[in-house]
Amino acid sequence: MSDDNINSNESKQQTHLIFSYGTLKRGFPNHYLMQQLMDQNAAVFLGPYCTHESYPLVCGPYNIPYLINLPGSGNRVKGELYSVSTQGLARLDELEGTWFGHYERLPIRLIEGGREGNDGNGAVSVAAVEAEGYFANRSFGEGLWEKKGKVGMNEYTEYDGQEYVAIDKRAKGVCIVEEIASFLSSD
Repeated sequence: MSDDNINSNESKQQTHLIFSYGTLKRGFPNHYLMQQLMDQNAAVFLGPYCTHESYPLVCGPYNIPYLINLPGSGNRVKGELYSVSTQGLARLDELEGTWFGHYERLPIRLIEGGREGNDGNGAVSVAAVEAEGYFANRSFGEGLWEKKGKVGMNEYTEYDGQEYVAIDKRAKGVCIVEEIASFLSSD
């Protein structure tokens, strides 16, 4: 077997821990993709998790949820952890629009089940898991947090999911990043 074949096989078997806090969660509008990946053995549900640190979680246009990379602001966010293959990760990146500046996939520390472990000083003492999550692109994330009055949620709920507008129901030919820019510049 050549080195190229070995490297190719290794990349096919590599997995990535992905934190889902919004529409990819079970019971939410885009979970169909996670389900497809699980059916193809390209993803495994690992359970409920919560962010180790507080982060802003807000909804933008179309009730799209955005985790904003401002650790220490907002709330500890509840979600789900998945182990995803490299091929599955490419499909998630496509859905999340990482290639055109909608979301960016960044490292995030999580705690299983959102459990609180207190060391006596108010600090979390349970073991943290290193994963990746999809954050609002840095080009608009902080602006979105400010536009929302720096008030966020700790969880994207079923109610929020019902208000979500799927991509096929949105205006055609308009880029979501442009719509976010318009939203941020409105009064």
